[in-house]
Amino acid sequence: MKLIVQPDDGIAPLLGAIKKAKTRVDMVIFRFDVSEIEDALEKAVARGVEVRALVAHTNKRGEKKLRQLEDRLLAHGVTVDRTADKLLRYHGKLLVIDNRRAFILGFNYTYQDIQKSRSFGVMTAKKRVVAQIQQLIAADASRQPFEGALPNLVISPENSRARLGAFIKKARRELLIYDAGVSDDAMIGLLKKRAAAGVRVRILGTLEKKWRGGDLRVGEVAGKKLHVRAIIRDRRDAFVGSQSLRKLELDERREVGIIVRDAAVVRRLVNIFRGDWKKRRRP
Repeated sequence: MKLIVQPDDGIAPLLGAIKKAKTRVDMVIFRFDVSEIEDALEKAVARGVEVRALVAHTNKRGEKKLRQLEDRLLAHGVTVDRTADKLLRYHGKLLVIDNRRAFILGFNYTYQDIQKSRSFGVMTAKKRVVAQIQQLIAADASRQPFEGALPNLVISPENSRARLGAFIKKARRELLIYDAGVSDDAMIGLLKKRAAAGVRVRILGTLEKKWRGGDLRVGEVAGKKLHVRAIIRDRRDAFVGSQSLRKLELDERREVGIIVRDAAVVRRLVNIFRGDWKKRRRP
């Protein structure tokens, strides 16, 4: 398992993976404007790789660009599917290479997210996780229900509220949170309970105004846009994904995240958070 850190790692991990693909590339796209990645997809098709893209049906002020992207991808020889409109928004960002490696991303395929934002992604080669990510993509491409997620996959709207709630409840010493949209009353209530039980809770991002103050400490990432959702628990486990602790993203949108227990990944997340917290701006 590997952690991708933005803006530090840039497009190299994604670009390198696509360039090395031998048989198949699957992508889930919410926003996309990185020409180098588009060029790599076209070249992958040219060398015989099957490339499939599942493109969101809409995003804020960007539906025209999504349809233009679909046209370009089709012209490159990419097989394109579009997500259904039954979900309020399709916000997941995924990449699977050769049925062997899955990238679960908090950032979009955009220069803004990759070059100017604090964000994370996780690459895993665990067979069961890769297979299930592919099952999710296939279900959403064919507009069929998805059921039975692995315990470490956090998928909205199916299980995010339950799994992130359970993740928070098990904190004993510390919760370090990156989240630009902490506003769900039930989730904030859980954070307050853990803080009252002696758990140190720090949030880099924003917190619903009525909940500010008291034992939930909040700061803003300095010098970068925040475009990640991550929770580090007791410096032993971490969640990285696309869903905020916000009702819409828990209950009404397609969001995808993963809970990781890899010691090196968690340690790097802790160190990055500590550095960002020291440089934080006061809200």
